[in-house]
Formats: sequence, C-alpha cells, structure tokens
Amino acid sequence: MKRFGFGSSGHRRSPAPAVAPLLILTVFPLLAGCGDTGGLVGAGATATASGPVHLWPDRQGATVPPADPAGAPPEYVKGIPPVPDGDVHAVDPVALVQAELRVRPKARVGAEGIPAETAAAINACKQGAAEPEACPVLTPYYRDLTGDGTDELIVGIEFPDRKMSVRVYTADRDGRLNRIMATTQTVVSVELAGRDVVLRVPSGNRGYELITAWSWEEKQRTMLPTREQIVRVPANPQGPEDRGPGPGPGSGPGPGSRPGSGSGPGLGPGSGPGHGPAPDRP
Repeated sequence: MKRFGFGSSGHRRSPAPAVAPLLILTVFPLLAGCGDTGGLVGAGATATASGPVHLWPDRQGATVPPADPAGAPPEYVKGIPPVPDGDVHAVDPVALVQAELRVRPKARVGAEGIPAETAAAINACKQGAAEPEACPVLTPYYRDLTGDGTDELIVGIEFPDRKMSVRVYTADRDGRLNRIMATTQTVVSVELAGRDVVLRVPSGNRGYELITAWSWEEKQRTMLPTREQIVRVPANPQGPEDRGPGPGPGSGPGPGSRPGSGSGPGLGPGSGPGHGPAPDRP
C-alpha cells in the first residue's frame, strides 16, 4: 500500500493527479460535439486563372482608324420659329417635317432622305396634329434624353417596305429647334429605355435581330449609337415583346404626355388572381 508523506507544515497532501482524468473526460465530449460548427471546409483544388493568349504575337497587325461616330450631326431646323421657353411640346411634328422637306425637297437617301411618294404624302398632311392612319408622320413621343431636365421631341416617319425614319429634336436656350438624331432603318420596333432610344432591326443572319441603343453624347451634342446586341428570334414569336432580351424596355411616356407620366408594358411573367372559372368545390 502506497503511503503519502507529510510536508513541513504538518498537513496531509491532496492526491492532485486524480483530478486531471476527470477534467479531460468532461471537456472532450463537448469538443467532439461541435467540431463542424462554423469551421472552414476545404472546397477542393482551385482552377488556375489564365489570361488571353495572344496568337502569332510577332505578326504586324492592321492599323485601325478612329471610329466614325456614325450619327447624324446636330443641325438647326430652318423654317420653324423659336419655341417659347424651349418647350418642344408646343411644336407641331407635321409642320416640323414639312419645314425640313422645304429645305431639301429632293433628298432621297441618307439620314434625312425621304422617298418621293412619302414626301408627297407628308406635304398633304394637315398641320395641327399627326394622323397615324393617313399621314406618314406618326404621333410624337417626349422624353428627356439629354439629361437637362426638359423633354426632347421624338418623331417617327413611316416609309414603304417597313422602313422608318426616327428623328429626335431638342430646343436650345434661344428656343431654336436642333435635330440631334436622324436614322432610317427597316425597323421591327422602337423602344425607350431610360434616356436611350432603342431600335430593333432585322439582322443579316436569318433568325436574329440587331438591337441598337442611341444615347446622348455631350461632347458632340448629338445622339450616337453606343451599344449593339444581336439576339436570336424565338422559333414561334407571339409578338414583339417575345423577340428576345434587349437593353430593356423603357417606361416611355405616351403620346403628348409630360415627363414621368407614362409607363411602358412589362415584359416579365405576371402574377396575380386569374380570371378563369373557379374550380368546383366538393
């Protein structure tokens, strides 16, 4: 039998080593129960990042000239009196296009060219309001495209063979009208997305469309095509809204409306109560 000695103080020493196993057995189950809580878990090997590989680096490449703005330069419209307070809502779109025809009556090609039969129909239009059914000048739209807090005037002119001229006008501080966009395309649709005019046109490849966004360019004081996207047309399109993703439909104001008063159609899937017959209840 093992004996315990006495220290100099005369007190019996406690068997301290007997407590350590008890502490170890008490702490170990607690640690074992939370081994996976909040711990870092390995995700496996990480793929090595690789940049583009330049093929034939010793070949001398072609020289690329500066990009052509490809937009119609800004041009003041002659024959239209200054707009009071710079409010383009007071402008008659028919009188505006007729004034441009008087300046260049024989222009048939280019951004401001108009076919002879279309020009004759425009000159026969009555001033005071656009007449979509009888006049090639369509009902105008209004939107602040330059970001100065005032509306611009957006005019569409129907041409034969589904072609269309889209023009945008703004007024300067003196009230003079300035045309900042003019393009003629075989147009599928025209949309407003924020401060952009978005045109959908058929692509050169069957089954695809080319979407071009025209934006205000402050330095050149005109609208330029800034973004282009080619999208696939669905096999069974049910309408213009199903033709594929674009820069985004605008919440464009309706004809003759003030800014912020209109909203465009939503293209996403809707949700809400249905209007069909209710199911039979037991």
